[in-house]
Amino acid sequence: MKDVLVVGAGPNGLVAALELARSGLEVEVLEAAPAPGGGLASGEFVRPGFVHDRCASVMPLAVLSPAFARLEAGLRRQGFAWAAAPRAAAHLGTGPPVFLDRSLEATAAALAGDAGRWRRLFEPLVHAGPALFEDLLGPLPLRPRRPLGCAWMAWKGLRSFHGLARSFRGRPARELLAGLAAHAFLPLERAPSASFALVLGLSAHLRDWPFARGGSGRLARALAALLEERDVTIRCGVRLRRPSELPPARAVVFDLTAWNFARFAEGALPEAWLRRLRALPPGPGVFQVHWALDGPVPWRDPRVGEASTVHFGTLEEIAAAEAACWRGRMPERPFLLLTQPTAADPGRAPAGGAAVSAYAHVPLGWAGDATALLEARIEEQAPGFRERILARRPAGPRDLEARNPNLRGGSLTGGAPFLRHLFARPVSWRRPWDTPRPDWFLASASTPPGGGIHGMAGWHAARRVRAFLGLRA
Repeated sequence: MKDVLVVGAGPNGLVAALELARSGLEVEVLEAAPAPGGGLASGEFVRPGFVHDRCASVMPLAVLSPAFARLEAGLRRQGFAWAAAPRAAAHLGTGPPVFLDRSLEATAAALAGDAGRWRRLFEPLVHAGPALFEDLLGPLPLRPRRPLGCAWMAWKGLRSFHGLARSFRGRPARELLAGLAAHAFLPLERAPSASFALVLGLSAHLRDWPFARGGSGRLARALAALLEERDVTIRCGVRLRRPSELPPARAVVFDLTAWNFARFAEGALPEAWLRRLRALPPGPGVFQVHWALDGPVPWRDPRVGEASTVHFGTLEEIAAAEAACWRGRMPERPFLLLTQPTAADPGRAPAGGAAVSAYAHVPLGWAGDATALLEARIEEQAPGFRERILARRPAGPRDLEARNPNLRGGSLTGGAPFLRHLFARPVSWRRPWDTPRPDWFLASASTPPGGGIHGMAGWHAARRVRAFLGLRA
């Protein structure tokens, strides 16, 4: 009998397995898909020679995550490396592009009359430094390592985007923050959408917004190789449908979203608790398109080609689009996010070519085709874009869920981060990774700190397993 069984080999499951194996425990990982990684998957599925990321691509939280910091030396030993573009993000809204740069001063200086306000908003957070992310990427910190940074984040971030935007006078600063806040998949009038703008803005001022060199699947393979070094077996193609199919183990960690875990545990855990899992709202979905181009995107402003990520939309368009998605209506001009991995990692495409991906926020489970809409939006800012397309590969919400059942209806977040669900995910705020069975633990995006590639849900769940088994951290 193994000490710990990990069900699900997404980033959180892999990190949990590594943390537990490092503690000397015997661990086995079971994964339903043909390969480990979950959202960490990449390949030449659009056109030979072009490497695209199927899901996770730009990973700003991974390079600030304490979980990945502990694994950094091992990942390098496995040949893994990050690749960063010159700029973190560009926003295309009203007027000329606005840029989010590593330099706080450079970003502020481009915001004209709001330069001082941008500095005053982010300077206390930048001063707190990367250590602040150990407090932010977890449950409600009762004893934060950076109390002043946490207090500033709570004061400015636990509100709606509109509440935060009132601090700024000009459209450039407001639209740059709106593009960041839209990563919350929340209506902009709902709290805590402001916190996403602050966390992502801070991440850019502390570290790059990187891609995994060679594709996000390289990160999954490096994590799997570290597990193999620890004699951890990863068995893929194993789909468990009920608790009776679990191999015996002293503890089990589930990298399953709340809804999938509730379906699996039906009859084995109290129904009242499972109802609370099912009640976690998933949020909107995404419609994704990958393109292989015969050259870089022909942006009107060439500086946009230096950005890892490009956000599209005026303040009014983003606000209307996010609200429409929550009402189940497809917006006419949805919020659009485009990534340019070959700006950081030219080896992902043949010489002179480019691998580009984008997704739009759409209603949960939307069944339409937004390919033409996305291409038209890009063409507005990059005339001649369509002429450079060699091949494309769209994927709607149902396609994403079919490939990865944790992406219910195409939702990427594991549950909408409404204020009551920001820390109490999916049920409890004190020990959100625990379940009514003392030997079962949750470690997915449905637990703190939610969606994104950071591995921290697995890291925290591993700590709870160690406590249950009577081991020191």
